[in-house]
Amino acid sequence: MSMNQTPRGDRLHIALFGRRNAGKSSVINAMTHQNIAIVSEVKGTTTDPVYKAMEILPIGPVVIIDTAGLDDEGALGELRIKKTLEVLHKTDVALLIVDAELGFSEYDQHILDRLSDKKIPVIVVFNKSDVKNADDEVMKNLESLYDLKCLKVSAVTLAGIEELKDTLKLLVPEDESKFRIVGDLIKPGDFVVLVTPIDKAAPKGRLILPQQQVIRDIIESDAIAIVTKEHELRETLEGLKKQPSLVITDSQVFLKVAADTPKHIPMTSFSILFARHKGDLIALAKGAKAIEKLQDGDRVLISEGCTHHRQADDIGRVKIPRWLRQMTGKQLEFDFTSGTQFTEDVRAYKLIVHCGACMLNKAAMTYRIEQAEAFGVPIVNYGVLIGYVQGVLERALKPFKAAYQAYIEE
Repeated sequence: MSMNQTPRGDRLHIALFGRRNAGKSSVINAMTHQNIAIVSEVKGTTTDPVYKAMEILPIGPVVIIDTAGLDDEGALGELRIKKTLEVLHKTDVALLIVDAELGFSEYDQHILDRLSDKKIPVIVVFNKSDVKNADDEVMKNLESLYDLKCLKVSAVTLAGIEELKDTLKLLVPEDESKFRIVGDLIKPGDFVVLVTPIDKAAPKGRLILPQQQVIRDIIESDAIAIVTKEHELRETLEGLKKQPSLVITDSQVFLKVAADTPKHIPMTSFSILFARHKGDLIALAKGAKAIEKLQDGDRVLISEGCTHHRQADDIGRVKIPRWLRQMTGKQLEFDFTSGTQFTEDVRAYKLIVHCGACMLNKAAMTYRIEQAEAFGVPIVNYGVLIGYVQGVLERALKPFKAAYQAYIEE
């Protein structure tokens, strides 16, 4: 990803659902004025979900998700449908593409009900209007029953495509606060000190994505970002003429930063900020208390939202298992997942430890937290867990009143 691009996790995720050959890929190409998706008369051209990050005016930066047809057949078709339905968990806005020639089908009804159950905003798009007009009565009934918008379009003639994009724009949340990471904790003119260790895991020549995003949010808040490494923190703080309103650290140097930051200066971590930004910090903070209850033989899932090159002392594969064994004194079993894979058997675990989710969107991370809560399985993220095992979590949660109160009362 280019440093100048909006991170995928912060882009609006627009997923297209529908039967095979309804024209999902053709609609994508029509909306973007590019041949982004493969189009063919052969049914089932799109197999696994395809993700494309792009800009669509007047909407802005988005991720378009092209899915397999819901009427796919055979054993392989069932796997494709399963993958398609998994996309629901990361969808912000859905387009249900209906073949106007064939009309609204039971497959369309099934996915519309699923979208409605998950309260995902949806537009029902009757494609191929150049060949046959959709039934106006059917459209009116759907709009009334599901409180949504139905549109007629043609991916061939581009009729209705601009109206579709304008309608999509209306479904984009206007509340910019949902995209803030740290901005609501600081004021214009505040100093914010960021502690960013440079180690083997850091990308060559640049900062990691969460650090970039936090710096951007600080600047957009008209505050001042001061970046330093952990060994220079004390000197940095002593050299400032004004007390910083917040110190934000990489979790791996929590202890040193906590020791070098005076108690009266608020301190937290990048990972804890992202626990709030992408998920539910209250639930994740409560999950940390479950560490005390782990017993011999308990299974712990460590899940990361991206794939990356593993280092010899990898945080997820090596450090966290070691810290948990040392703290509990128990013989624990660990499973690992990464990328789009989470787990189909949440109940198998006594604790789930998740990364900061900088590469996932909020919908995807919220789904994972909700799955854990539904089965009564505690879930915690890297930063919260590290703060807990190193004895600094209570201090790191103080900038977040609700999460701090929930944690101390747990």
